[in-house]
Amino acid sequence: MKVFQSSSFSKKVKKFKKNEKKQLDTAVIEIIKTPSIGVEKKGDLRGIFVHKFKIQKTLYLLSYRIVEQNLELIMIGAHENYYKDLKSYLKNR
Repeated sequence: MKVFQSSSFSKKVKKFKKNEKKQLDTAVIEIIKTPSIGVEKKGDLRGIFVHKFKIQKTLYLLSYRIVEQNLELIMIGAHENYYKDLKSYLKNR
């Protein structure tokens, strides 16, 4: 399984500190092992899965989708305005 990052995802990850990136890597490995770990969304976001996990004390949401045998990491962020930003990102893509 190959893992791809969207531009939005990679821009956000660049701002993370080293220890935060390690926790993110752990969450991505969990997704690779069991792709159904996230909750599949409905409506406009059909086909998108969202996995919730904590980095330090902050709850982050990581959206991804499985395209053929590949994993595409779409967006990561805190809960505030997350789904609104995700919808607008996917619409403008």
